[in-house]
Amino acid sequence: MTVSRYFTITSRPEGLPSPDVFSLEEMELPALGDGELHVRNLWLSVDPYMRNRMDGVKTYIEPFDLNAPLEGAALGEVVESRDERFKPGDKVRHMAGWRDEAHVSADSVERLPDLDVPLQTYLGVLGMPGMTAWTGLNTIAGLGSDDTVLVSAASGAVGSLAVQLAHQKGCRVVGTAGSDEKCDWLKSLGVSPVNHHQSAEALTKAIKAAAPQGIDVYFENVGGPMLDAGLASMNDYGRIAVCGMISRYNSASAEGPANIAMVLTKRMRMQGFIVLEHWADYQKFIEEAGPLVAAGKVEYQESVFDGLEATPEAFLSLFESGTYAGKRLVRL
Repeated sequence: MTVSRYFTITSRPEGLPSPDVFSLEEMELPALGDGELHVRNLWLSVDPYMRNRMDGVKTYIEPFDLNAPLEGAALGEVVESRDERFKPGDKVRHMAGWRDEAHVSADSVERLPDLDVPLQTYLGVLGMPGMTAWTGLNTIAGLGSDDTVLVSAASGAVGSLAVQLAHQKGCRVVGTAGSDEKCDWLKSLGVSPVNHHQSAEALTKAIKAAAPQGIDVYFENVGGPMLDAGLASMNDYGRIAVCGMISRYNSASAEGPANIAMVLTKRMRMQGFIVLEHWADYQKFIEEAGPLVAAGKVEYQESVFDGLEATPEAFLSLFESGTYAGKRLVRL
């Protein structure tokens, strides 16, 4: 008998979820069926988009069900296989996170690329966050080497790779972050840092000081006053790739940018994107970013929480300002 321990949510949170919304449960896993794998999870990912799934409203993805196992990206080792494509010991990536043991369809897992990198990077810089950064810059914004680039939340899991990919392409890069320590780290990467805990007016002035020539590409992760400042800083025909708006995730009354009309007057292109819709390009991303990471030419930060019980804490840390850096991971 194999018992799986997993987290659920017991109610729909309003605003920032409290720890008591989460409940650790357990269940006996049934016998493995044909085409299924028994996977023991080694690393779990927590990501900001999970907050929207807790609201019970379908967006681009189905909401979480109450009192059912939560889901998220995870890395694990195959313990038992009823599919000829996989054998015990294989390391795989899948979406049955927030738990320690899982039965998953073999069709729903990914075999990991063969690179000399730490396993957990396939949840971070070489996983969905890294692929998001690459997709936003290249597929959505059409990044060119002559562009001046602004990235909000630039020390986070997505933003930190976005600024480095843009910098390595020869772009002038401005990145915003929420603490002096994070801004110092960005500066060490060759990025012009701006603290984003300011009013829209102050942010606009700071961005202009860092990039007097204006911004051609804005990689948006934050929303709120940051988006107002980003719009005000754009050049004519600028491109904005909207990855996320974390400032809105715990707010029921967030207002839109007051200067949204600049999209018209500056003839800008502003496009949201969901990285899973571009996953067919993952191999292109790995071919570009994988060797850079393996050679130590890309820096990345991780905040690691130990033990399944720490998963809610790791998730809630995403909404704390300045305390943690980089990709949030849970090590089992």
